[in-house]
Amino acid sequence: MDPAEQSPHSAPQPDVLPPEPGPQPQENRSGWRFLAAPATYTLLGVNCTVFLWMVLHGVSLTLPSPQDLQHYGANITALVLEGQWWRLLTAMFVHVGILHLATNMWCLWNLGLLGEPLLGRRGMFAVYILTGAAGNLLSMAFNVILCVWDRNWCPLYFSAGAGASGAVFGLAGILIVLLSNRRLPIPWPELKKLRGSVIQFAILNLAIGLATLFRDTGIHIDNSAHVGGFLCGLAMGVPLLPRMTAGREKYLTRQTVTFLAAALGLALFGYWIANLR
Repeated sequence: MDPAEQSPHSAPQPDVLPPEPGPQPQENRSGWRFLAAPATYTLLGVNCTVFLWMVLHGVSLTLPSPQDLQHYGANITALVLEGQWWRLLTAMFVHVGILHLATNMWCLWNLGLLGEPLLGRRGMFAVYILTGAAGNLLSMAFNVILCVWDRNWCPLYFSAGAGASGAVFGLAGILIVLLSNRRLPIPWPELKKLRGSVIQFAILNLAIGLATLFRDTGIHIDNSAHVGGFLCGLAMGVPLLPRMTAGREKYLTRQTVTFLAAALGLALFGYWIANLR
Protein backbone atom coordinates (compact mmCIF):
# COMPACT_ATOMS: atom_id res chain seq x y z
CA MET A 1 0.00 0.00 0.00
CA ASP A 2 1.38 3.40 -0.94
CA PRO A 3 -1.06 6.21 -0.15
CA ALA A 4 1.51 8.71 -1.38
CA GLU A 5 0.81 7.46 -4.90
CA GLN A 6 -2.96 7.58 -4.53
CA SER A 7 -3.83 11.24 -4.34
CA PRO A 8 -7.30 12.75 -4.71
CA HIS A 9 -8.38 14.83 -7.65
CA SER A 10 -7.90 18.54 -7.35
CA ALA A 11 -11.01 20.17 -5.90
CA PRO A 12 -11.93 23.40 -4.11
CA GLN A 13 -11.24 23.01 -0.41
CA PRO A 14 -14.17 23.89 1.86
CA ASP A 15 -13.59 24.89 5.46
CA VAL A 16 -13.89 21.32 6.71
CA LEU A 17 -10.44 19.98 7.48
CA PRO A 18 -7.94 20.84 10.18
CA PRO A 19 -5.10 23.37 10.40
CA GLU A 20 -3.63 22.47 7.02
CA PRO A 21 -5.51 22.38 3.70
CA GLY A 22 -7.28 19.19 2.70
CA PRO A 23 -5.74 16.42 0.56
CA GLN A 24 -3.52 17.79 -2.17
CA PRO A 25 -3.07 16.84 -5.83
CA GLN A 26 -0.48 14.19 -6.58
CA GLU A 27 2.15 16.64 -7.78
CA ASN A 28 2.10 18.33 -4.37
CA ARG A 29 2.30 15.12 -2.34
CA SER A 30 4.82 12.98 -4.17
CA GLY A 31 8.42 12.83 -3.05
CA TRP A 32 9.96 14.51 -0.04
CA ARG A 33 8.00 17.67 0.82
CA PHE A 34 8.32 18.58 4.49
CA LEU A 35 5.76 21.36 4.38
CA ALA A 36 3.15 18.98 2.94
CA ALA A 37 3.30 16.74 6.05
CA PRO A 38 5.53 18.37 8.71
CA ALA A 39 4.33 16.24 11.63
CA THR A 40 4.89 13.01 9.71
CA TYR A 41 8.41 13.97 8.67
CA THR A 42 9.21 15.24 12.17
CA LEU A 43 8.15 11.90 13.69
CA LEU A 44 10.22 10.07 11.10
CA GLY A 45 13.19 12.27 11.92
CA VAL A 46 12.89 11.77 15.68
CA ASN A 47 12.68 7.98 15.33
CA CYS A 48 15.69 7.84 13.00
CA THR A 49 17.69 10.22 15.19
CA VAL A 50 17.07 8.13 18.30
CA PHE A 51 18.18 5.00 16.48
CA LEU A 52 21.30 6.74 15.11
CA TRP A 53 22.11 8.00 18.61
CA MET A 54 21.87 4.45 19.94
CA VAL A 55 24.13 3.03 17.23
CA LEU A 56 26.72 5.78 17.69
CA HIS A 57 26.86 4.85 21.37
CA GLY A 58 27.67 1.23 20.69
CA VAL A 59 24.26 -0.38 20.30
CA SER A 60 24.09 -3.16 17.68
CA LEU A 61 22.75 -2.06 14.31
CA THR A 62 20.81 -5.29 13.85
CA LEU A 63 20.10 -6.74 17.30
CA PRO A 64 20.24 -4.47 20.36
CA SER A 65 20.59 -6.30 23.66
CA PRO A 66 17.82 -6.21 26.30
CA GLN A 67 20.13 -4.07 28.43
CA ASP A 68 20.51 -1.56 25.61
CA LEU A 69 16.76 -1.40 25.07
CA GLN A 70 16.20 -0.84 28.77
CA HIS A 71 18.84 1.90 28.89
CA TYR A 72 17.30 3.83 26.00
CA GLY A 73 13.72 3.70 27.23
CA ALA A 74 11.98 0.50 26.14
CA ASN A 75 8.69 -0.42 27.76
CA ILE A 76 9.52 -2.85 30.60
CA THR A 77 6.43 -3.51 32.67
CA ALA A 78 8.11 -3.90 36.05
CA LEU A 79 10.07 -0.67 35.68
CA VAL A 80 6.98 1.26 34.60
CA LEU A 81 5.05 -0.04 37.60
CA GLU A 82 7.95 1.05 39.80
CA GLY A 83 7.44 4.63 38.65
CA GLN A 84 9.14 4.95 35.26
CA TRP A 85 5.94 5.83 33.41
CA TRP A 86 7.86 7.90 30.91
CA ARG A 87 8.79 4.62 29.23
CA LEU A 88 5.28 4.48 27.77
CA LEU A 89 6.32 7.46 25.61
CA THR A 90 10.01 6.80 24.99
CA ALA A 91 9.40 3.20 23.92
CA MET A 92 7.56 4.32 20.79
CA PHE A 93 10.77 5.96 19.52
CA VAL A 94 13.11 3.03 20.28
CA HIS A 95 13.58 0.23 17.72
CA VAL A 96 15.05 -3.26 17.82
CA GLY A 97 17.45 -3.06 14.90
CA ILE A 98 17.59 -1.38 11.51
CA LEU A 99 15.02 -3.71 9.90
CA HIS A 100 12.50 -2.98 12.66
CA LEU A 101 13.06 0.75 12.19
CA ALA A 102 12.83 0.61 8.39
CA THR A 103 9.54 -1.31 8.28
CA ASN A 104 7.90 0.91 10.89
CA MET A 105 9.07 4.12 9.25
CA TRP A 106 7.87 2.95 5.83
CA CYS A 107 4.41 2.31 7.24
CA LEU A 108 4.41 5.59 9.18
CA TRP A 109 5.43 7.55 6.09
CA ASN A 110 2.69 6.05 3.93
CA LEU A 111 -0.08 6.38 6.51
CA GLY A 112 1.15 9.80 7.62
CA LEU A 113 1.01 11.30 4.14
CA LEU A 114 -2.55 10.06 3.87
CA GLY A 115 -3.64 10.94 7.40
CA GLU A 116 -2.02 14.27 8.17
CA PRO A 117 -4.20 16.29 5.74
CA LEU A 118 -7.23 14.89 7.60
CA LEU A 119 -5.83 15.32 11.11
CA GLY A 120 -3.58 18.35 10.87
CA ARG A 121 -0.14 18.72 12.47
CA ARG A 122 -1.43 18.76 16.01
CA GLY A 123 -3.78 15.87 15.37
CA MET A 124 -1.04 13.78 13.80
CA PHE A 125 1.25 14.24 16.82
CA ALA A 126 -1.61 13.55 19.24
CA VAL A 127 -2.71 10.37 17.47
CA TYR A 128 0.86 9.05 17.36
CA ILE A 129 1.47 9.68 21.07
CA LEU A 130 -1.93 8.57 22.37
CA THR A 131 -2.26 5.41 20.31
CA GLY A 132 1.37 4.49 20.91
CA ALA A 133 0.80 4.86 24.66
CA ALA A 134 -2.42 2.85 24.40
CA GLY A 135 -0.54 0.01 22.75
CA ASN A 136 2.16 0.04 25.42
CA LEU A 137 -0.46 0.09 28.19
CA LEU A 138 -2.34 -2.88 26.76
CA SER A 139 0.96 -4.74 26.46
CA MET A 140 1.63 -3.97 30.12
CA ALA A 141 -1.84 -5.11 31.13
CA PHE A 142 -1.33 -8.40 29.28
CA ASN A 143 1.99 -8.98 31.08
CA VAL A 144 0.49 -8.23 34.50
CA ILE A 145 -2.48 -10.52 33.86
CA LEU A 146 -0.09 -13.31 32.86
CA CYS A 147 1.75 -12.85 36.14
CA VAL A 148 -1.46 -12.94 38.15
CA TRP A 149 -2.56 -16.06 36.30
CA ASP A 150 0.78 -17.92 36.53
CA ARG A 151 3.45 -16.67 38.93
CA ASN A 152 5.94 -19.18 37.54
CA TRP A 153 5.95 -17.47 34.15
CA CYS A 154 5.98 -13.74 34.75
CA PRO A 155 7.20 -11.45 31.95
CA LEU A 156 7.34 -8.26 34.02
CA TYR A 157 11.12 -7.91 33.83
CA PHE A 158 12.33 -9.78 30.76
CA SER A 159 9.75 -8.51 28.26
CA ALA A 160 10.93 -5.25 26.63
CA GLY A 161 8.52 -3.55 24.26
CA ALA A 162 9.78 -1.03 21.72
CA GLY A 163 8.85 0.49 18.39
CA ALA A 164 6.38 2.76 16.64
CA SER A 165 4.09 -0.06 15.49
CA GLY A 166 1.42 0.61 18.13
CA ALA A 167 1.17 4.19 16.90
CA VAL A 168 1.22 3.04 13.27
CA PHE A 169 -1.72 0.73 13.93
CA GLY A 170 -3.43 3.57 15.78
CA LEU A 171 -3.07 5.79 12.74
CA ALA A 172 -4.51 3.02 10.57
CA GLY A 173 -7.45 2.67 12.96
CA ILE A 174 -8.39 6.34 12.95
CA LEU A 175 -8.00 6.54 9.15
CA ILE A 176 -10.40 3.65 8.65
CA VAL A 177 -13.03 5.71 10.46
CA LEU A 178 -12.26 9.13 8.96
CA LEU A 179 -12.05 7.86 5.40
CA SER A 180 -15.64 6.64 5.65
CA ASN A 181 -16.89 10.26 5.48
CA ARG A 182 -18.55 10.60 2.06
CA ARG A 183 -18.64 14.40 2.39
CA LEU A 184 -14.89 14.76 2.06
CA PRO A 185 -13.80 16.57 -1.14
CA ILE A 186 -12.64 13.29 -2.67
CA PRO A 187 -14.62 11.16 -5.14
CA TRP A 188 -16.22 8.31 -3.20
CA PRO A 189 -14.74 5.48 -5.38
CA GLU A 190 -11.23 6.81 -4.71
CA LEU A 191 -11.98 7.39 -1.03
CA LYS A 192 -13.32 3.85 -0.75
CA LYS A 193 -10.19 2.52 -2.44
CA LEU A 194 -7.92 4.38 -0.01
CA ARG A 195 -9.92 3.13 2.97
CA GLY A 196 -9.77 -0.41 1.62
CA SER A 197 -5.99 -0.17 1.36
CA VAL A 198 -5.72 0.85 5.00
CA ILE A 199 -8.05 -1.98 6.07
CA GLN A 200 -5.95 -4.47 4.10
CA PHE A 201 -2.80 -3.13 5.75
CA ALA A 202 -4.28 -3.57 9.23
CA ILE A 203 -5.67 -7.06 8.60
CA LEU A 204 -2.49 -8.33 6.94
CA ASN A 205 -0.16 -7.07 9.66
CA LEU A 206 -2.41 -8.23 12.50
CA ALA A 207 -2.54 -11.67 10.85
CA ILE A 208 1.25 -11.78 10.54
CA GLY A 209 1.58 -10.92 14.22
CA LEU A 210 -0.93 -13.56 15.28
CA ALA A 211 0.79 -16.17 13.12
CA THR A 212 3.97 -15.79 15.19
CA LEU A 213 2.02 -17.05 18.22
CA PHE A 214 1.60 -20.46 16.58
CA ARG A 215 4.91 -20.76 14.74
CA ASP A 216 8.35 -19.86 16.05
CA THR A 217 9.90 -17.54 13.47
CA GLY A 218 12.57 -16.13 15.76
CA ILE A 219 10.81 -12.76 15.67
CA HIS A 220 8.84 -11.56 18.67
CA ILE A 221 5.88 -9.35 17.76
CA ASP A 222 3.97 -7.55 20.50
CA ASN A 223 0.45 -8.21 19.25
CA SER A 224 -1.17 -6.62 22.30
CA ALA A 225 0.56 -3.31 21.50
CA HIS A 226 -0.73 -3.49 17.93
CA VAL A 227 -4.27 -4.22 19.06
CA GLY A 228 -4.17 -1.53 21.74
CA GLY A 229 -3.03 1.15 19.30
CA PHE A 230 -5.54 0.06 16.66
CA LEU A 231 -8.52 0.08 19.04
CA CYS A 232 -7.54 3.47 20.43
CA GLY A 233 -7.35 4.88 16.89
CA LEU A 234 -10.77 3.50 16.02
CA ALA A 235 -12.25 4.91 19.24
CA MET A 236 -10.85 8.41 18.68
CA GLY A 237 -12.04 8.48 15.09
CA VAL A 238 -15.71 7.97 16.01
CA PRO A 239 -16.29 11.36 17.71
CA LEU A 240 -14.19 13.17 15.08
CA LEU A 241 -16.10 11.81 12.09
CA PRO A 242 -19.29 13.97 12.35
CA ARG A 243 -17.27 17.20 12.79
CA MET A 244 -14.91 16.78 9.84
CA THR A 245 -17.22 18.74 7.55
CA ALA A 246 -18.67 21.12 10.16
CA GLY A 247 -16.00 23.77 9.71
CA ARG A 248 -12.45 24.17 10.94
CA GLU A 249 -13.25 25.69 14.34
CA LYS A 250 -15.77 23.01 15.32
CA TYR A 251 -13.48 20.26 14.08
CA LEU A 252 -10.49 21.54 16.07
CA THR A 253 -12.65 21.88 19.18
CA ARG A 254 -13.85 18.30 18.78
CA GLN A 255 -10.24 17.19 18.33
CA THR A 256 -9.21 18.88 21.57
CA VAL A 257 -12.04 17.29 23.54
CA THR A 258 -11.41 13.88 21.99
CA PHE A 259 -7.68 13.87 22.64
CA LEU A 260 -8.09 15.09 26.23
CA ALA A 261 -10.72 12.43 26.88
CA ALA A 262 -8.43 9.78 25.40
CA ALA A 263 -5.54 10.95 27.58
CA LEU A 264 -7.75 10.79 30.68
CA GLY A 265 -8.98 7.33 29.72
CA LEU A 266 -5.41 6.09 29.25
CA ALA A 267 -4.39 7.56 32.62
CA LEU A 268 -7.26 5.72 34.31
CA PHE A 269 -6.32 2.52 32.47
CA GLY A 270 -2.76 2.90 33.69
CA TYR A 271 -4.00 3.41 37.26
CA TRP A 272 -6.04 0.22 36.96
CA ILE A 273 -3.00 -1.70 35.71
CA ALA A 274 -0.87 -0.37 38.57
CA ASN A 275 -3.40 -1.72 41.07
CA LEU A 276 -4.12 -4.96 39.24
CA ARG A 277 -1.61 -6.99 41.21
